[in-house]
Amino acid sequence: MGACAPPSTSTTTARTLVGTSLPLKESFPARNSSVHEGQVLGLIMVLAGGVCQGSFMLPMKWTRTWQWENTWLVFACTAYLIAPWALVMAGIPHAFHILASVSPRTLLIVFLFGLGWGIGALTFGLGVTAVGMSLGFTVILGLTAVVGTLIPMFYVGHSLSFEKIAATAFSLALMLVGVAVCSWAGKWKEQGPEQGLTVSYTRGLAVCVVSGILSACGNLGFVYGSGIIVRAENQGVPAALAPNLVWALLTVALFLCNAGYAGRLLRRNRSFANFRNTRTKRYFVFGGLMGALWIAGFVFYGVGARELGDLGASLGWAMLMGSMVLVANLLGLLTGEWRGAPDSAMLLLRWGIGLLLVAIVGLGFSYSFR
Repeated sequence: MGACAPPSTSTTTARTLVGTSLPLKESFPARNSSVHEGQVLGLIMVLAGGVCQGSFMLPMKWTRTWQWENTWLVFACTAYLIAPWALVMAGIPHAFHILASVSPRTLLIVFLFGLGWGIGALTFGLGVTAVGMSLGFTVILGLTAVVGTLIPMFYVGHSLSFEKIAATAFSLALMLVGVAVCSWAGKWKEQGPEQGLTVSYTRGLAVCVVSGILSACGNLGFVYGSGIIVRAENQGVPAALAPNLVWALLTVALFLCNAGYAGRLLRRNRSFANFRNTRTKRYFVFGGLMGALWIAGFVFYGVGARELGDLGASLGWAMLMGSMVLVANLLGLLTGEWRGAPDSAMLLLRWGIGLLLVAIVGLGFSYSFR
């Protein structure tokens, strides 16, 4: 899952994923079993990343005069192109020299992971807009955590203990139940015309499912790019900054995918004129804030996963997912997304969120079994 690589390639254990070498959990630097100061810092950083990621869609609620594609294009330019490469240029001055020393095959595979992630990110925006922040985040992140765990485990299954397999299988099953319960809780929105959704709840939910599956590609691409991180560190790049190079590579594909789709909608809906509306100039700030929160979340996660050592690929990812779910649902409730919901829907939502959180934590701790 999403993690940084060890300080030397001699400690990396590789597995085969679709004919490629994919470093998995063993690629993290080992820590002592006792609580380490770096691990505490890592947990704080991962939780900070979850807060940023869970709240990045909030500013979109303040751009109602714009069409979806207007806000999303500003967000995509900031989050997927400007901010990642600004971080690289500021912290890794010889970045292109490092990339030139990486094999074209590795760069291509990282790009392809980014392309899958790009489609997931695009459908994320559409899905959350359709079904709301709290429900959209819950369904998408629940499935992302499931897929992001299943794929790596499938390729290293022969090395897993029965206890680890059983704990993980139980957690995954619990997570799928939680997703189903949350989805059912949101069906009341089909009868709420005040929500102003542009697509039906059922179609929006289907978009969320697609997004949840494809969004796991971002974490897998980050893991696959661990060799690039090692190379950067070996050339003097600080460990806290080296992961930014992989994020920048991955987000190139995200930018192309999302900006391309937003541009298509701008032409089709003739909504480009919204950018020239002097009364909505502040919307550029809101779109930029979305992008800043999004990239900040992954920067925090990259640093935190590194500090967590061999827990970074499991506990770190689970903590990120869990904190994102909590923050998104809290903000959804505070901003009135569930205002007017029947008591039965609210009860189902609470049960669904509870099941998801227990499942996500269970996935993280399943790796403690030998």
